[in-house]
Amino acid sequence: MGQANPYTGNQVNNNYYKGYGRYAQDVLIPAFIAAYTNQDPLKVGLLDQNNRKVNDNPFKRYLPKPNWRLTYNGLSKIPGLDRIFTNFTITHGYSSNLSMNNYSSALLYADRFGYGFPSFLDTVSNNFVPFFLIPNVTISERFAPLIGVDVQLSNELSFKVDYGRSRTISLSLIDFQVSEVRSVEITVGAGWRKRGLKMPFKLPFTKKDSRTLDNDLNFRFDLTYRDNATANNILDQRNSIPTGGQKVLNISPSIDYVLNNRIRLRLFFEQNRVVGYIATPPPVVNTRAGLQINISLAQ
Repeated sequence: MGQANPYTGNQVNNNYYKGYGRYAQDVLIPAFIAAYTNQDPLKVGLLDQNNRKVNDNPFKRYLPKPNWRLTYNGLSKIPGLDRIFTNFTITHGYSSNLSMNNYSSALLYADRFGYGFPSFLDTVSNNFVPFFLIPNVTISERFAPLIGVDVQLSNELSFKVDYGRSRTISLSLIDFQVSEVRSVEITVGAGWRKRGLKMPFKLPFTKKDSRTLDNDLNFRFDLTYRDNATANNILDQRNSIPTGGQKVLNISPSIDYVLNNRIRLRLFFEQNRVVGYIATPPPVVNTRAGLQINISLAQ
């Protein structure tokens, strides 16, 4: 930007061109994107300041990256395995987003000779006042999941494992901080469906002396572990300050049974354990358990 802007006069001070210091918006945003997307800084597009309309996009030099989702379920169709598995699905997905809250045109922007570059220097920062003022830029990436496996066996047993990662990094051009939120999520689930299960006691609302279940009995157990960590990095400092985050463990076994065409029973237990990374919030454990009875009154 310093070489392209004729108002700099090729003046260099402390390794920065005139008007483009270390806290200049046009310096920080491309450097931030290069650092957190592992790109060559010389190949990252610069903000477009040659606009004269408020509704122009200063990020039009940045090309979006593709998002994807891959699903493969062909293993259950292989001869030999089709007798064991009724479903074997492997999933992988990725999504990313580059965003900003808002941007506005600067009232102090000036271009004295119509070169298409800013010429007015801010007296406090000694940086050029750009045409666009951008308060923050956020990069959000998510593997949902990084790898996921969903298996259903021929004996009505099912298993599910998901491993996902995500991060959200936000650069604030107000207080010159970078906020990072990184999370890891692991989900493990198992289920079993059984028809004609014999019970040691007679169930209500069933046939006389009947101890065998006529409908499917569904057992389900899910375990989820999520680790979120939040930290702030001040650009002048080399240390990272933890500001939040928590480790969450969720356990939820359940049993479902359709008693008849009007009554459905669900026996459940849910426990959620939360432990914070910082000392301010105390550890929290929430537990719910009970029997749900759903009655349909429809004719």
